[in-house]
Amino acid sequence: MANTIYDIANAAGVSIATVSRVFNKKGRVKNETRRKVLAVADELGYHPQAFAQGLARKKKNSIMMFVPIMSNHFFMEVLGSIQDKLTDQNFELSIVHITPDEDVFTQVEYQLKRQWADGYLFVSLHFSPSQWEVFKKFDVPISVIDDYNHLFDSVSVDNEKGSFMATEYFIKNGCRRIAHLSAHPDSIPVQERLKGYKRALLEYNIGFDTSLVKRGDNMSRDGFTESSGYQGMKKILELDPLPEACVCSSDIKAIGAMKAMRESGRHIPMISYDNLTIAEYVGLSTVHQPIYKMGVKATESLIHKIENPSSKPKKTVYQPKLVIRDSSEINEINLDSKIV
Repeated sequence: MANTIYDIANAAGVSIATVSRVFNKKGRVKNETRRKVLAVADELGYHPQAFAQGLARKKKNSIMMFVPIMSNHFFMEVLGSIQDKLTDQNFELSIVHITPDEDVFTQVEYQLKRQWADGYLFVSLHFSPSQWEVFKKFDVPISVIDDYNHLFDSVSVDNEKGSFMATEYFIKNGCRRIAHLSAHPDSIPVQERLKGYKRALLEYNIGFDTSLVKRGDNMSRDGFTESSGYQGMKKILELDPLPEACVCSSDIKAIGAMKAMRESGRHIPMISYDNLTIAEYVGLSTVHQPIYKMGVKATESLIHKIENPSSKPKKTVYQPKLVIRDSSEINEINLDSKIV
């Protein structure tokens, strides 16, 4: 159940009239009392503006989607699946661009406090356990895409298995010195993909070499950007000897990595992750995750939660699939040749 003005008054040890005066900023209230009431309200996830406007628990027929960047191919494909699912539903979709220039947690918390939607979709936004706990106190339906936690419905792919498959492919084709083009180390998908890479090395008795794991310097959107991929590959190309292959943590990073290789005149066989539409057109070998299905499933889960508030959170994990194209050709390894 959501907290009400009565709960705030009881927890703060004041009258309902006092709480009302604090929220409406009318009448005299001691500063100490005001601070206490606002602190209790914040702790209980009660946002005065939303409640004062009568928005908190009225049906709004609105779903709000949080994304860290709208120009990214991954988000555009997710957005398409969500919009398709909502076509026959009586819900409006609003999109909130979470900017990297400000604290991500604060931006999302602010929107949840306003409670202007019936439910919220989190796309590739990663938070600490304590931050997820804060979101839970707002008592609103939330569905998470490309991450997971035990508090909310979530839809993801088996990232560890996917990265294992990509690394194993190179090992079975004779490679032992395999680089890993990674991203932000605190990101759960990044941690899982690195874990899969390490597990493959371990199972084939290849020692893990930290110098073969490289990241770009640009960590916006957890480092899943073209520029970060470009920067990370530049570092890999400086290694001596050059790696025999590279497992990349996303297609977007791989696009930047391919540019770095073209500029250097050197080619390292590479398999990335996502299987975005663009991957087929640039000949990028990649680990397929069903982005469209993930968006649809997350939307279905959110609508179900809106209509059934007491339902327990469900975790959906899809299985990855290896898609081989030109970029992973082992025969092309020739450290001194130019890329044609």
